[in-house]
Amino acid sequence: MENEYKLLLSCPSGLSPSQVTVNLSESYDRLPHPDIHLENSISKIWDERVQHSKSLFNGKKFRYGGHNVMEPHVCFHLGLTDYRTFVGTNLNPLWERFLAPSEDDCKQCQHTSSPLGNGAIVETSDNKILVLQRSNNVGEFPGYLVFPGGHPEPEEVGITSHKFENGLLKSELNNSKLSQEMFDSIVREVVEEIGVPSATLSEPLFIGISRRVLNVRPAAFFFIKCNLQSTEIHQLYDSAQDGYESTKLYAIQPSELESLASKMPGCHQGGMELYKLMLEAQKNIK
Repeated sequence: MENEYKLLLSCPSGLSPSQVTVNLSESYDRLPHPDIHLENSISKIWDERVQHSKSLFNGKKFRYGGHNVMEPHVCFHLGLTDYRTFVGTNLNPLWERFLAPSEDDCKQCQHTSSPLGNGAIVETSDNKILVLQRSNNVGEFPGYLVFPGGHPEPEEVGITSHKFENGLLKSELNNSKLSQEMFDSIVREVVEEIGVPSATLSEPLFIGISRRVLNVRPAAFFFIKCNLQSTEIHQLYDSAQDGYESTKLYAIQPSELESLASKMPGCHQGGMELYKLMLEAQKNIK
């Protein structure tokens, strides 16, 4: 399993919104690849995908450009990208050709879209962990098991381009809006995908960033407690809004999670590892 994911950052004590900041800058945007044919394949692949699926939408995404740790704070370095560029670089059949030869993670991925995804380890009041089975409708990893998640959305905080930066975004107010979106977005995903009311969820704790080796796909992971029992959650799931993305909800004993790893995409295997590191840190405190 070791080669399925890479942990880019582990915060086993869990960070609250006041400990996470965001530096949004054009300097963390993707750099075009010098090979013009490879670069041109981005729009070609997107056009082909749109032909097959008219429902595809090219939304803005935050691009992961690294992070800076200043104990006990973390600053995300984010640029802007979009779904089209993600499909054409990270999900390109030739995705490995977009990688630059470097040991430095951000330099290696400087030509990929690498939108920052997110995932939640949700613990129920009867101490189970919620895992979804992805439907066959989804573009990535159909049928696989995943933790609930998606992406933080620039448009949720009114960002459509970098032109906002020089004015509004430099203010502390907007920086806190951006870091709050990292936390708000994972709550939205859990509510939409599982069907639980947001009032039943604790404030998320940020526990780290995992990157899938396949397609160099990064995701921020959070730990959230839900004050409902797994039986109640199963009933709510049946009426969840987002039935398109998943077909089944499992409530798993933490000790059984390991046995499901091979059925998960690498970034979610990394999320499981971040959760295990959090549990170990809690044991050590006790």
